[in-house]
Amino acid sequence: MSTNVTFLINKSEITAGTRGASLGPDAIMTAARTKGSYLFGENTLEQLNITNAFLDRPTKYPFAKRIDGLLSVYQELNTKVADILNKNSFPIILAADHGSAGGTISGIKSAFPDKRIGVVWIDAHADIHTPYTTPSGNMHGMPLASVMNLDNLECKVNEVDPETVSLWNELKAVGGITQKINPKDVVYVGVRDTEEQEEKIIKQLGIKWFTVDDVHNQGITAIVQQIEEQLKDCDFVYVTFDVDSMDPELTSYGTGTPVPNGISPIEAKGLLTALSQNQKTVCLEIVEVNPCLDEKGNTMAEVTLEIVEAITDVIKNRK
Repeated sequence: MSTNVTFLINKSEITAGTRGASLGPDAIMTAARTKGSYLFGENTLEQLNITNAFLDRPTKYPFAKRIDGLLSVYQELNTKVADILNKNSFPIILAADHGSAGGTISGIKSAFPDKRIGVVWIDAHADIHTPYTTPSGNMHGMPLASVMNLDNLECKVNEVDPETVSLWNELKAVGGITQKINPKDVVYVGVRDTEEQEEKIIKQLGIKWFTVDDVHNQGITAIVQQIEEQLKDCDFVYVTFDVDSMDPELTSYGTGTPVPNGISPIEAKGLLTALSQNQKTVCLEIVEVNPCLDEKGNTMAEVTLEIVEAITDVIKNRK
């Protein structure tokens, strides 16, 4: 039985600290055209509204930069992702930055409100800050906290104004359900660049964490088996892949926040194709390709395209 795939393109880059990730989805599509791949012509393609005009004026929210724009992104993703799933199609989101991932998860929960959703977070960063703990105010560091209804006030370092608090609470409630994910249903892979506040909440919540060394030493099969065991009680699974999870020396520095000593492209491809074979996996997201920062031309997009092609083939041929 084949599965229809819908590519959902999100070019909004309002949550990152560097510019250029809005060009990432187009860079991947350009790589496909250069290669002669018809991946994006043979499958349904939808696009979200672009909110990057928020970058052209100051933000009023230093501890949640452009949260007003992100709220609209969450709301649109909530509707779009739920609609794609309700049409029995598999959404693959190509997004600029990682801040919007909470909107994707909201959409999955809206499609399946009574189901338990697992999350596999393949990334160099934990993305579990809140406005109360963030050192930068960049909201691509907060999507996981938003869908787990976390504030982490125990590690509070910022005095957040009432308007930001109100918007943060509204963001967490998109889709009508505040806690969309349980901490024990989250698995980190490749995370290696965290702050103290994140480390404390991760330890407190007991989130499962596979390091880069775990991937190297145990191998893909063992890691995937353990992920599936951790998420065995979940009804559905969402997988998100930030390209900065990969080692920049093995790919390129074509991403906003590269971190040394990541997983290899071969390991990334192996993880994502294996996770895509799981019938519980219903949505996959790829983020943070930034061709403006790529010192090797369009290499990061080309590496990412190869991964996207592989997972699309697996999804469309699942039995």
